[in-house]
Amino acid sequence: MRLYGIVGAGGFGRQVMPVATGMLEASLSPLDFEIVFVVEHGDTDPVNGYRVISDDEFLASTDKKHFNVAIADSHARERIADKFKAGGALPFSITATDNVCMDNNEIDEGAIFSPFTTVTSNTKIGKFFHANIYSYVEHDCQIGDYVTFAPNVHCNGRIVIEDHVYIGAGAMIKQGKPGQPLVIGRDAVVGMGAVVTKNVQPSTTVIGNPARPMKITSD
Repeated sequence: MRLYGIVGAGGFGRQVMPVATGMLEASLSPLDFEIVFVVEHGDTDPVNGYRVISDDEFLASTDKKHFNVAIADSHARERIADKFKAGGALPFSITATDNVCMDNNEIDEGAIFSPFTTVTSNTKIGKFFHANIYSYVEHDCQIGDYVTFAPNVHCNGRIVIEDHVYIGAGAMIKQGKPGQPLVIGRDAVVGMGAVVTKNVQPSTTVIGNPARPMKITSD
């Protein structure tokens, strides 16, 4: 028996669970695996008909364990992934049946590609990437580890997105130039609906069209 865990039973976790279940059912007998929600804290009542177990119970299981982390907080995602791998669990990627992935792409472990997502050609994507519904990654992009795309993100060609970046729903990132990619720095946040036309510095939040650093005002 193989035990598959989706860490996080919140909104995104509940959205990911049927995608993961359908993917596993297409390749494994229902008698060969169980898929469960895994939580670090809180209630373990069933959610949407699936068992919910603690992280300690999951890691203590003698079954062959596989996991993914459906939590938007990228630093929590990294911490949990490191903990579960140290505990002997193996990452697995989750890809919707209607995801389009073209050729010559390198995609690292633990990715989640929700329905209606697309990756075209010659991209490199790091660990535990989240692509929510209707998002796409165009040609010649490089995406770091623990990057999060909310729904309907438009990531056009020749873009570098460093580790732990969060891109808000409906954001659009302008295509870079050959030899001069548009770069979004580590830990940056791109706000919902922003239109990014130039580089974003690390640990900076940008909003608007065109996107500019968010100003902090005091009363």
